[in-house]
Amino acid sequence: MEFFVNTRLAALVICLGLVAPVGPIAVAAPVTGANCPGSCGLPDFTGLVAKVGPSVVNIRTYKTVAVDQATQMDDQTREFLRRFFGIPVPHTAPPGGASAPRGEGQEQPTGVASGFILSADGYVMTNAHVVDGADEVMVTLTDKREFKAKVIGADKRTDIAVLKIDAKNLPTVSIGDSKQIKVGEWVVAIGSPFGLENTVTAGIVSAKGRDTGDYSPFIQTDVAVNPGNSGGPLINMQGQVVGINSQIYSRTGGFMGISFAIPIDEAIRVAHQLETTGYVVRGKIGVAIDGVSRELAESIGLGKPIGALVSSVEAGGAAAKAGVQDGDIITNFDGKAVERATDLPRIVGDVKPGTRVPMQVFRLGAERTLQVTVAAWTKDSETATAKPAPAPRTGAEKSPLGVAVVDLNDAQKKELGVRSGVLIEALLASAGREGLRIGDVVTVMRNVEITSAKQFKELADALPPGKAVALLVHRGDAAKFILVRPSPIVK
Repeated sequence: MEFFVNTRLAALVICLGLVAPVGPIAVAAPVTGANCPGSCGLPDFTGLVAKVGPSVVNIRTYKTVAVDQATQMDDQTREFLRRFFGIPVPHTAPPGGASAPRGEGQEQPTGVASGFILSADGYVMTNAHVVDGADEVMVTLTDKREFKAKVIGADKRTDIAVLKIDAKNLPTVSIGDSKQIKVGEWVVAIGSPFGLENTVTAGIVSAKGRDTGDYSPFIQTDVAVNPGNSGGPLINMQGQVVGINSQIYSRTGGFMGISFAIPIDEAIRVAHQLETTGYVVRGKIGVAIDGVSRELAESIGLGKPIGALVSSVEAGGAAAKAGVQDGDIITNFDGKAVERATDLPRIVGDVKPGTRVPMQVFRLGAERTLQVTVAAWTKDSETATAKPAPAPRTGAEKSPLGVAVVDLNDAQKKELGVRSGVLIEALLASAGREGLRIGDVVTVMRNVEITSAKQFKELADALPPGKAVALLVHRGDAAKFILVRPSPIVK
């Protein structure tokens, strides 16, 4: 089964890294003419690696654990890790075979990763997952100097971390523009796969703006990236860092030809905040969102499958104060188009908290503009309590949609947090396969707000058979559109 993997090594936490501006770097040019027998037209990376390589570092992490919690390894396993991964694993018992006192702290290696030097005075960028949970972080330069690093800050949402080592006049990298990279261009990765320091791999950019469920849209490449490459730089042919190697797509946990890098533009923006405050401030409006399918977009008159569908609105949040409702589709925020649901958190996150901006939503078949004052994202978000479904009542009448609905009284509407709607009391097998459930509350049908069971039946009876209709359904704390195809009523 496929899964996305932070480039880690089994029981060992592995790392990646980022980059910082510096002076000009020599451009790697294709080898041509008489000097390229049998390889004309292929790029020569030697000059690029010579310039950038010294600014790439190896990172090792350690954690202090009680002796009785330490992993007991035999000599054969310990030698295997030392020889093939370059990881020295200390004995878990004192010489002579005597056991150490129970609970006594002992330093254990937990990971090997990569990083790169942002500034000559010792700021280093890597991945947040590299240093997560580490009690000690060691940085080794290509000249074999080793420093104990301080974690200045780490941002899990973007997987970016900034470290500081006590050194001066260090070689730094040049920062490129990740927006300018093109699919098909050559890129190079330098890092420590499996603990093998100063390893160079090359490939091409396979895709841009790839979503894997994380905060940043990734650069996809076919550059060989393995455990230990995490946090290392992705470099273009001008010798500039354009990304930070972070994830691989794999069915086995190893490299399979697809790797992902965090765009350097986003990484540098985050790094500046981490260097200044140690944490990242992001905008928030307080909505839970979902994607918009092509069939849903056509059914409700949106046309194209764009925007972020609001499935729930945080009570008292910025969106609620602006008038956002469940079922709204946010298509533009602060003048920026929301092409996909995953675009919205990034766009909102870039807005300074306290700023009032326009937000365009699609509601009941029409576009409207709301003004929202962006709030600040906090680590501790409130968890809403699921709203109970009202008890079914009798007197329902079936419709071509295969459901039986009844009216809601005022107390039920208040309890569920809806202004109107009808309760699904029973459903046929055909409707059940569409995703509807008993206890769902339908509030909108074909961009019309539902106010009563009678109105619901009249609208349903007028639907053309076989053509999908979008119902806005509230279930617990969330709302979603469900497409249902009308069919003749079964007597």
